[in-house]
Amino acid sequence: MKSADIIIIGGGHAGIEAAWINAKLGNKVCLITLNKEKIGFMPCNPSIGGSAKGIVVREIDALGGIMSQAADATSLQFKLLNFASGPAVQALRIQSDKIAYARYMQNSIARQKNIELIEGAVESLVIKKNEVIGVKLTSQQNIYSKAVILTTGTYLQPITYKGKQSNIEGPDGERKVINGISQQLKELGFNLKRFKTGTSPRILKNSIDYTQFKLEPGHNLPLKFSYRSKNSELLPFEEQLPCYLLHTNENTHQIIRENSHSSPIFYKKDLGAGPRYCPSIEHKVCLFADKERHQIFVEPEARELDTIYLQGLSTSLPIEIQEKVLRTLPGFEKARVKKWGYAIEYDALDSTQLKKTLETKLINNLFTAGQINGTTGYEEAAAQGIIAGINANQKIKNLSPLILGREQAYIGVLVDDLVTKEINDPYRLLTSRAEYRLLLRHDNADTRLYPVAQQLGLLSKDQQKEFQQKQELQKIVTQKLQKVKFTLFELSQYFPQLDVNKWKTIKIINAYDLLVRNNKLYLADLSLWIPEIQKLSWEAQRECEINIKYKGYIKRQEQEVEKMKKLESKLLPANLDYDQVPNLSLEEKEKLKKRRPSSLSEAKSIAGINPTGLQVLSHYCR
Repeated sequence: MKSADIIIIGGGHAGIEAAWINAKLGNKVCLITLNKEKIGFMPCNPSIGGSAKGIVVREIDALGGIMSQAADATSLQFKLLNFASGPAVQALRIQSDKIAYARYMQNSIARQKNIELIEGAVESLVIKKNEVIGVKLTSQQNIYSKAVILTTGTYLQPITYKGKQSNIEGPDGERKVINGISQQLKELGFNLKRFKTGTSPRILKNSIDYTQFKLEPGHNLPLKFSYRSKNSELLPFEEQLPCYLLHTNENTHQIIRENSHSSPIFYKKDLGAGPRYCPSIEHKVCLFADKERHQIFVEPEARELDTIYLQGLSTSLPIEIQEKVLRTLPGFEKARVKKWGYAIEYDALDSTQLKKTLETKLINNLFTAGQINGTTGYEEAAAQGIIAGINANQKIKNLSPLILGREQAYIGVLVDDLVTKEINDPYRLLTSRAEYRLLLRHDNADTRLYPVAQQLGLLSKDQQKEFQQKQELQKIVTQKLQKVKFTLFELSQYFPQLDVNKWKTIKIINAYDLLVRNNKLYLADLSLWIPEIQKLSWEAQRECEINIKYKGYIKRQEQEVEKMKKLESKLLPANLDYDQVPNLSLEEKEKLKKRRPSSLSEAKSIAGINPTGLQVLSHYCR
């Protein structure tokens, strides 16, 4: 009789993290995938990270996951988004080599002890007295386990669309799909939804005119996702590949409007809901009719591939219309297409049927993670994979579960939203969903989550030692900043970028206060007086500097952690006119008018109502 401690169904980004973390925790893992060559596959845009998502990848790394290291090792470009904005919204995005990334993951899984990889399809879960005890393969072989994690992505009863042409297949034309599990879940009492996502055409990169695009280079900074990645091993800035930006135009929009009826979004009334924050180009053109143009990014896919990806041009239009649309874009007049865009519709679970551990409420020891839970994005999937993986380990060993708070991690925001809110379209993490985003920054993921990893046994001695040394150095630097003092004359000599003439009432100032008062001064500028600064990594310097410059704001958010709990019990007037409430998003107004919640607590449970929106409502009513 074949058995394992944990069975994981699916080798996508969620399945990889669940398998990896359980193997590290000493469990015997059985990872079942339809196609070994699709492990770590990127069916959509070839990138890792982005707004909010990049911080999630850092959190995955702090908890012992693998996505961060794979992204660093296979990058084509590093870029810190919102670099000119405040630290609360800055996040790393890596343009990935999709071939190298998948190969990295496949090799890592193959080398990792405790993981047995099985290429095959699961026909059904083996259930006994409301508890999952294993799976039955289509080969009729049974495999038994203490817990099962479903990470089936978009492979549950998938259908792809190009206009009115539809096929029963998974991403990228994958013919192997999963049908039996959906029906079994329904019979067990689970509510399933149909969701939709899409992808863009892949263009032969030597068939386009790059001179008509705006260059979008990366940043020449020591950026990385993983605390374990060595700077010497990262792709040098000089070798990074560029991305490009262009825009649609009125000709593009006219062709789309004239042919929108041929897209399943418009002709198929019962089509699953698509992602609100990453809609197809035909949906954008019709939904935002007042917009004269939309952004499209030209992104490299891999060094070994002859194609580029058009981020912002996902579509389910017929092939002949896709070709006409491409011809209207500057630089694409002679473009040749290797793969056409398509939409994919699939089954997703009602995520309110999950506990905060991502174990299902109906079946014991059955966990779900990734797009099956109604999310979209590689990063959201990986985050759920590591949480489900850790909690499956905790459950079978009778240990306390891992439940991250909204003030503790973006992953905590993600899981809390999924299990408490009604998700009506594929969920995507946004900075606006986190009410305490100044606490949840790119630079401090280790400070927030290393103590958690250490408690779980996922932090190595070397990591622990480096972390303690960093914290001790930051403390020394902070103390010395308060002791180093400058006169106005010295400031004008040492820091010519500062306008000290307006400081007439100040005769002497310490370095700590100087940092607080000036956006043009950085911690590194003070290393001549405090040599310990140079011993800190670039990221450790940033964390120290941000904690000093934003000390008041950080303290205020820490106080808001307690205040928000009180807000949830406040009642809302029955006749409240939400159109008159300033600073609410259109989505929030639309959903509040539809649901008419009686309290802030009820409003909080509505998908799309963000914590900042709750604060706005509370202030308006008061």
